[in-house]
Amino acid sequence: MAKNKFHDGPGPSQRQLRVGELIRRTLSDVLMRGDVHDPDLNRLSVTVGEVRTSPDLKVATAYVLPLGGKGRDDVIELLARNKGELRRIIGKKLALKFAPELRFRLDETFDQLDETRRLFAQDAVRRDIED
Repeated sequence: MAKNKFHDGPGPSQRQLRVGELIRRTLSDVLMRGDVHDPDLNRLSVTVGEVRTSPDLKVATAYVLPLGGKGRDDVIELLARNKGELRRIIGKKLALKFAPELRFRLDETFDQLDETRRLFAQDAVRRDIED
């Protein structure tokens, strides 16, 4: 397979970032409006923090978190149960050549941020930073 002459860096390409952001916005809108025919999923408020796509744009991994952080496992299960319908809706709204396969993971960036804040609040760390 030929190498992409426009992107040979270690990170995602501009196209991957652009398509990932389009999918994130569309997925957020669909979940916010309750366009999915699942009352259990429509009851929940879900934050879509990020969507990462594979280099060939065939797989999109959405990092999600329920509002308030409660029911994390339930959200992943409900989204996985409805991924076919979500894929169809996203493919229709974005008019992509291929609607990507959707995967859902918990967004743990907020937990990492809290842990980082906790570490910086420690006296020993604060003393090292201030010196």
